Amino acid sequence: MHQVKNTSVSDKRSGFIKRLRARINRGNSWLKYDLINLAPDMEINEEVLDKLEAQLIMADVGVETATKIISGLQKRLARKELKDLNTVTDSLRKSMTQILESVQQPLIITKSDGPFVILIVGVNGAGKTTTIGKLAKRLKREGHTLMLAAGDTFRAAAAEQLQAWGELNNVPVIAQQVGADPAAVIFDAYEAARSRNINVLLADTAGRLQNQQNLMDELVKIKRIVSRYDDAAPHEIMLVLDASQGQNALVQAQKFHEILKLTGITVTKLDGSAKGGILLSIASKLSVPVRFIGIGEAVEDMQVFQAREYVDALLQTD
Repeated sequence: MHQVKNTSVSDKRSGFIKRLRARINRGNSWLKYDLINLAPDMEINEEVLDKLEAQLIMADVGVETATKIISGLQKRLARKELKDLNTVTDSLRKSMTQILESVQQPLIITKSDGPFVILIVGVNGAGKTTTIGKLAKRLKREGHTLMLAAGDTFRAAAAEQLQAWGELNNVPVIAQQVGADPAAVIFDAYEAARSRNINVLLADTAGRLQNQQNLMDELVKIKRIVSRYDDAAPHEIMLVLDASQGQNALVQAQKFHEILKLTGITVTKLDGSAKGGILLSIASKLSVPVRFIGIGEAVEDMQVFQAREYVDALLQTD
């Protein structure tokens, strides 16, 4: 029975990687295909690397990170180590994997006196509530007991959506009326989870832009109130980012990290218009662990981030 379960998980992972490759690489690989076009005569020179740098920047890798990657290739070119497209691709793979492995760190639920508190933050439309639902399903499957806190009290639809996920996963949800104090809702949920010996509290928050100072201050208040009753809480402050936002996603991450000291990031909507390079930019600039990546609405469409698999998907490796 145990072996069957492992096979099922492995199959889901394999299916996810295939879908990731297909959705990032609609048609030909965004990078490998362009690389072939950049060097039609198969000669690798400075001009080819300059064009490649431009492609990386267009793919949301960012100027600073793209320059760092190309600098490594230029050194290899000077040593006459880039003989053909295969050696360029291999060098790119190694460089990208090294950058992403630095933030490859799965979420681990540790024991604490009260519930392990995961505070979910991000802008409107990034997929926070859906991420909570998928995460609840995953954690429950791993044997944890859970409670959800409807900390987004600005939108009635947000609480309703969270209630629906709670019913789907058979997980209790603590919610109050629209307009209630979000910090009070989350604190009530914390107290309820502690009294019921629940392992994990997943707390939703209202979507906000990184430049809305009053709403950012509210997140600081939530963090402060929860920490009064447990110095280590919230144990995880997870930012949910929409990959299709490109470099704006990096700006969001920088601001949230500056104010809240993020402990994890989940990147969603890699099945949209995203080209996938934004993860490299975020990893290089922030060094915040990337916990999960998502490519769709189904529960299995959110998986633990694995650097090598992700780079293989970018480079369309079979």
